Amino acid sequence: MPVLNRAELTRTGVIFVAFLLAVCATSAAAREFRAADTQPEDYPTVQALRYMGALIAERTGGRHEIKVFHSRQLGEEKETIEQTRVGAIDLNRTNVALIGNFVPAMNVLAMPFLFRSIEHMQKVLDGPIGSEILGSFEPYGFVGLAFYDSGNGVRPVRSVADLRGLRIRVQQSELMSEMIRSLGAEPVEMPYGQVLTGLANHLIDGAENNWPSFVTTDHYKHAGHLALTEHTMSPEVLVISLKAWKSLSADDQQLFREAAARSSRFMREKWRDLEEQSQHKAEAAGITVARDIDRKPFEDAMAAIYAKAGRDPAAAALIERIRKVE
Repeated sequence: MPVLNRAELTRTGVIFVAFLLAVCATSAAAREFRAADTQPEDYPTVQALRYMGALIAERTGGRHEIKVFHSRQLGEEKETIEQTRVGAIDLNRTNVALIGNFVPAMNVLAMPFLFRSIEHMQKVLDGPIGSEILGSFEPYGFVGLAFYDSGNGVRPVRSVADLRGLRIRVQQSELMSEMIRSLGAEPVEMPYGQVLTGLANHLIDGAENNWPSFVTTDHYKHAGHLALTEHTMSPEVLVISLKAWKSLSADDQQLFREAAARSSRFMREKWRDLEEQSQHKAEAAGITVARDIDRKPFEDAMAAIYAKAGRDPAAAALIERIRKVE
């Protein structure tokens, strides 16, 4: 897969997506698969889903199709995960912090400052560790296919002290809340779709984001400062319900895996292009970007979080293995 260079890592966090599928018995019935994504229509994850759908439709002669519901048409991620688990939604692209509520290994990938760079992250995820992590979904009803890679309106943030007292939106995840509290700010767990209103009405002072999301959601219009802390490079995942997986023959299951792997490469290319466009658009609008950030004080503030994770032998071993990847 293509590797993004360091210049492309100019964002608060990096998003990538893993495709995860559940294993069951098969049948060859034709069907349309409903896929949920909270991002807007032209976002790389949505484009990747459509690309995967086009590949599957071509390979099956139109027997199988994927219909993508973008822009939270089927609900926020927390709700769509539950719908996917009961089979009401077939495929669902969601963030690691939420799927981590079911699969412990994904919580490790969401740890702050776990990866040194996007190159380090991709080397981990594209190698044996990544395969093992995706394989760990099976006891929880999923099997992994492939990984996808992927502001503050009050004052600039260049140090931990600058965060004190700010109300920062985080995903609905205790790990993410702990991270913000460790930095001296107040976490506000809020669905993604409510962030724009929260910023506009000053219910929150800022939020985590990457360049494309910062711009495509219009968050940049209400948050005048962006700090490139690179504190998380956590994955997003696409899951398929057990009910949907059972409807596929063994050959079709393999077809879905191959299409997911190809769309993973497609998504990385789309992400790179959109990230560059988004950065230019935000800076042209007058956004203040803090790049000269000393990461070490931020990393040091995470000591308690890593100490807590270290009490789980499996999590501690996985963290150590990831850190040793060169």
